Order: sequence, then structure tokens, then C-alpha cells
Amino acid sequence: MVLESLNQTTSTLPSPANPSDFDCDIAIVGGGIAGATLACALKESGLKVVIIEIQPKAVAAAKRQAYAISLLSERIFEGIGVWDKIQPEIATFDKISLSDADHQGVVHFQPADLGTKALGYVGEHRLLLTALQQFLDDCPNISWLCPAEVVGVEYPGTGAKIEVKVEGEMRQLRSRLLVAADGARSQIRHGAGIKTRGWQYWQSCVTAVIETEKPHNNTAFERFWYSGPMGVLPLSENRCQVVWTAPHAEAKALRDLDEKQFLELLEYRTGGLLGRLKLMGQRFVFPVQLMQSDRYTLPGLALIGDAAHCCHPVGGQGLNMGIRDAAALAQVLQEADQQGEDISSLNVLRRYEGWRKRENFTILGFTDLLDRMFSNSWLPVIIVRRSGLWMLRRIPLVKFYALQLMTGLRGRLPQLAHSKVQSSIKTQT
Repeated sequence: MVLESLNQTTSTLPSPANPSDFDCDIAIVGGGIAGATLACALKESGLKVVIIEIQPKAVAAAKRQAYAISLLSERIFEGIGVWDKIQPEIATFDKISLSDADHQGVVHFQPADLGTKALGYVGEHRLLLTALQQFLDDCPNISWLCPAEVVGVEYPGTGAKIEVKVEGEMRQLRSRLLVAADGARSQIRHGAGIKTRGWQYWQSCVTAVIETEKPHNNTAFERFWYSGPMGVLPLSENRCQVVWTAPHAEAKALRDLDEKQFLELLEYRTGGLLGRLKLMGQRFVFPVQLMQSDRYTLPGLALIGDAAHCCHPVGGQGLNMGIRDAAALAQVLQEADQQGEDISSLNVLRRYEGWRKRENFTILGFTDLLDRMFSNSWLPVIIVRRSGLWMLRRIPLVKFYALQLMTGLRGRLPQLAHSKVQSSIKTQT
């Protein structure tokens, strides 16, 4: 896919002067969870939205992966009006167990520590994205180009001109604003000349779904080992999603290990708490990276989700950052449009960037620190982190603030979720 550079201009396309010169107000490239959430959040905005997705919707939703869903993401989905479609299909966890290798000092989190009814949820990609897609079917201001491939973008001064290939035919789409939700390897970001900073970790993640002999009791496990953290997230029907981080060679060896040996090692790593385990489907390996875009916006362009940033999977923050991006951008755009401002202008888009880039940087730093502190066998680091675990066990305020960060309840809250989160915090205090 070849995209035109942002710095290129076109002499053949005049800059549209008013909204009637555009085919849509907002074109979202990428119909994954972040892009679909943004579209859902704009359902009552009066703005005309087009989602451009390269895969058929059923194929895009077929990805075999599960995610931790934070309390803030729950409230965003509830504010949008889609939560009642999602909740019956996903698992709730009301306990978190945090442990460091074979150390006996386990930290237990429960809803009473935060003043909420739950601590989070776990949803499979297929269920989440299908619910969002179905919700969008009832939104008359939102349409799909799917499957469709973006093959070129120009920024003629106002908005964006998008070349789209649909069923072998080329189409031109003029949009007041282009939103890149096309993932970590975003071609839209690359074509706009936006640079990124970050690094590849020395680790990869092995993911698998297991069936457990013993009930998981709606508990999410975060077990740290010297080679990397392991998350075990409860799913429905006594299943769990395992996210096992290890150095690249070890991760590939775990993927290729005989099934019986893999399960025996996994039973040891989970301390036998889940009993005998059964593997459900294939094991997958993916590399881990930290990435932050130098900027999230340019005139006529905004980045959300993995197109803007990527983090280590420890703590299950990645998807939730993208959902929060979508809610924040939707709020900024609707407020600007209601005030008669140009939603493609940098003055408007910088409000979104100033809001989310700083908060995402905090999460990126938090997850990086967790991984480096716990994927470490150096004695001084072990002493420091186990002192931190002692504080979490013994000091309620430390536990409360840690949970707020983990569940998304710190920082500036999108209006979609603001009133619900505030009432939750008032209950606690």
C-alpha cells in the first residue's frame, strides 16, 4: 500500500469551503475495536461517518484473542449504549491475585478495595467486535466501506481526499477529517510522515486458551517470573486466556513444545491453583513493543489506538487505552462541531492530543516499569519490588491508587463515563 506524503499537495483538487463539499465528516480507517468504538460514540453527533475496513466484517471479528476490559471501558460502553449487548457475552472478575515468582507474599485485590461491584471484565475479540458492529447497524449516520483498501491519501489544505479500492474499483472519498485506527503498523501514520519512538522488547508473548479442572472463581492472575510476567484471565465456561511473556527464543520453544509438556509447565507456573489444564486450540506468539507517536494529530488527521501507541501487555492496558482514545476524540469533535468550529483544524485536534498523549505516556511508563522491575533477578531490584508488594498488602491507600490506575479511574475522564465514575469514587470516599 502506497500513501501520499502529508507534505505533498495537489493542484487538481481545490480546498472545499464548506461541509457540503465533502462526502462525509469523518472517515475512520480501520474497523477494529478502537475504530468501531469511535463510530459508536459518534452515533448521536449528527456527523456523517464512514468506516473503511480492509477485511469483511465477519473476518475482522474472527480474531482469536481475549482482552481485559477495564472499569472505565465498561462505563464508556455503557455511556454509548452498547454495554447491554456486550456484558452477557463476557466474563467478570471480582478478584485479582498478584504474585512474584515463588515468593509467598501474594497481593489480593477485591472490589471493596475500590468501592466497586467488580474489578474488570474479560471479553473475546469476536464477541466484542460483533456487538459493536451490530450496534452500528442501527446508526443511520454511520456507513461501511468493507472490504475496502485505502491506496492513497492527500491533504489539500482542508480535510482529506482518500483513494479507496472497493471490489476492484477505485473510488474517491472527501472527508473533513481522517482518523487512523489501522493498527501498530499504520499506513496512514506512515504516509503522513509521523514518526514514532520506542523499542522492541527482548520478549514475546505466548497466548493460549485453556480449560481448567478447578473453577477460576472469577479471579484474574498476574504472576511475575524472572523471565517475564504471566497473565491468566478468566473466561466463560471455566476457561482462561493465558498471556505468557518470555524471551523470544523461550517463547517460540513454548509454542512448539509438546502439548503435554506445555500443560505440565503451565500447571507448575500457576501453582496448581487451577488444577489439571486442557489446551483449547492453538498457541500463538507475537513480539512485544513499546511505541509512542511523536504526535497524534495533523490538520485533517488524528490517530487513535495502536496507530498512536503500543504498550507491553502486562496489566492488560493496551485495548483500554484505545477505547479511551476513541471516547476522548468523539467528545472533542462533538463539542467543536456544536460550537461551529472546523473539526479538521489543528486547534481542535490538539485538544484531543493534549488530553490523551500525556495520559498514554503515563501508562506506557507504568507498564514498562512493571516489566523491567519484575523480569529481573538482580537482588536489589527483587528487594525493591517485594517491598512494593508489601506496601500493596499493608497500606489501603496505596492499594486504592494502584487499582484506580489499573482500572482506568484516574486522569481526565471522558464525558461518556464521567458521571458514573464520579459516583463510584464518591461511594468509596
